[in-house]
Amino acid sequence: MKINEKQKNTRLTDDLLERFREVEPATIGHHLHYGFMDPSVKSMLDDVKVVGTAFTVKTTTNDSTMVHKAVSLAEEGDVLVIDRTGDKKHAAVGEMVVYAAKARKLAGIIIDGPCTDIQALREIGLPVFATGRSAITTKLYGISGEINTTVQCGGVAVNSGDLIVADDNGVLVMDETVDYEDVLKKSKASEDREPYSKEKLDNGEVLSSLTKADKLIEEYFQKN
Repeated sequence: MKINEKQKNTRLTDDLLERFREVEPATIGHHLHYGFMDPSVKSMLDDVKVVGTAFTVKTTTNDSTMVHKAVSLAEEGDVLVIDRTGDKKHAAVGEMVVYAAKARKLAGIIIDGPCTDIQALREIGLPVFATGRSAITTKLYGISGEINTTVQCGGVAVNSGDLIVADDNGVLVMDETVDYEDVLKKSKASEDREPYSKEKLDNGEVLSSLTKADKLIEEYFQKN
């Protein structure tokens, strides 16, 4: 077993986090090509938005001891990111873990595996992202696990302190190498253009002309 302190991402100010709440992962997806979790990790609730920093935990197949410890150590605004080391059968998160996370004001929970107690999760309302649901749960064995080490979730490496931006469309992880300001600038510009683009479509302009797809097709045929 291993327990590390959460790494501080000093570049993530309160102002920066607030600005990321104004853009969608799908908009950022027009400008970034990596850091997006596999679509199998999806929101278990509707109309959610999560922005926070990763508090990571890795567990073995049927032992959730370190999940209980991690949710007890994580702080307000953290996103609990759980690496299930390939297990897709046992639910390591259910009503009590989610209730505890909400009591500690976590921003959300992301699991590379199933959750359980979906009715209770809906009542609690804390955003939970998982690969599905399961009736069989993990147990408290105290065998192994790691907290705040590098984990893998949804096919993405996640470090303690990484920025997490997630909504109903998916989960995005951005480490300290990402130019946050550049991502925000480009994403905000894309969203600001949308009303004007829709207006042009309403006035009869076709999408392929608006997005320059026609020009790319023309250039292709000119070359071939």
